Amino acid sequence: MSLLLALGLLVAGLCPAIFCHPCGPGAQETVTPNDGDSRVHMDTLTVASSNADFAFNLYKKLTVEVMSENIIFSPVSILAALAVMSLGALNAKLMELLQGLRFNLTETPEAEIHRSIQHFLRTLRQPNDKLQLSMGNALFIQEQLQLLSTFTENARSLYAAETFTTNFQDPNAAEKLINDFVKKETQGKISGLVKGLDPRTMVVLVNYVFFKGTWKMPFDPRNTLESKFYLSPRRWVLVPMMKLANQRIPYFREEALSCTVVELPYTGNASALLILPDQGRIPWVEEALSWKLLKQWRDSLQPRWIDEFYLPKFSISRNYQLESILPELGIREVFSPKADLSGITGARDLQISQFFHRAVLDVAENGTEATATTGIKLILTSAKVDPVIVNFIRPFLITILDKEINSVLFMSRVLNPKPT
Repeated sequence: MSLLLALGLLVAGLCPAIFCHPCGPGAQETVTPNDGDSRVHMDTLTVASSNADFAFNLYKKLTVEVMSENIIFSPVSILAALAVMSLGALNAKLMELLQGLRFNLTETPEAEIHRSIQHFLRTLRQPNDKLQLSMGNALFIQEQLQLLSTFTENARSLYAAETFTTNFQDPNAAEKLINDFVKKETQGKISGLVKGLDPRTMVVLVNYVFFKGTWKMPFDPRNTLESKFYLSPRRWVLVPMMKLANQRIPYFREEALSCTVVELPYTGNASALLILPDQGRIPWVEEALSWKLLKQWRDSLQPRWIDEFYLPKFSISRNYQLESILPELGIREVFSPKADLSGITGARDLQISQFFHRAVLDVAENGTEATATTGIKLILTSAKVDPVIVNFIRPFLITILDKEINSVLFMSRVLNPKPT
């Protein structure tokens, strides 16, 4: 009888933008979906590539912002939230915002950009009985605030944004409404996201992404043992270390940057690319990291017999205030009093006060059921003459990819799998 094992990787990314009145009318085009566009497949790949470039640029900014801490974020979640927000931005502010996301309005009309993003997000969340990826948007709107019908229709038809009437004059009740929604949609992984709402808040935009995958090569929880993970050559923490034995795993050794790259596939169309820099080399790897380099590594992967493979069982989470980071990527004025968001209400009296992003990454065994059997395994003695061991006992990087459209779903740096 075979042993049924399941290792789940659970990730939830949240990215809300909060709009407040700061202390003229605008026009907006109705952008209608058009899934019959013959260019839409190519556009989907273009969106995936643009979002990947954005992801690596943001990652490098975050490594400076949080130099000695873990990193986890979802570029797909940030793209979706900014895409909805861009429906309310006009003129130069819209161009700046889309350029920050690596789109060019001078080459591609706004309507086509939105249709391409819509199809990209819709492709990612296609139903799959082997992989769970759910995402959505919600607008929490102050009572009596009138939004332009073009904005709400575009947000609904393009990005399936739900709307909820909210009384921000009662901040505690508003926070509970938003946090309950977020907790429900992320299956309890993220709670208490919004705190300290300003009574001047008019609109809160929330995007959520929830991912759950099962390895094609599951880890046996009976092999998980406490082991040292080295934060530095002289500092370590004890973590549960999972083990795979005698498996063929896609593998590549990057000698120029002194790092090892392996890919662990999920059932379905996703995989985790794990990058293990040699001791002390993580800053060099991060400096060189790019979407082009990652694709080169994936093209260079070759199945290799790995005698022992070790990976920590861990859970990390991060909160970011992106209104202070996105301007460094070229998205500036939309966060300033000069912002023109009149495409939301028709008046230039809304300003973004905060732009949060929160993500959680869990790597753990679950759903395991086993029966006892007895067996004898015979191997060739020559196979153990020069055993290959890959041991993630020091800081490493993870990128979770959708393989069908080559999209970056999540990026993470694990400096400490057991943060205090």
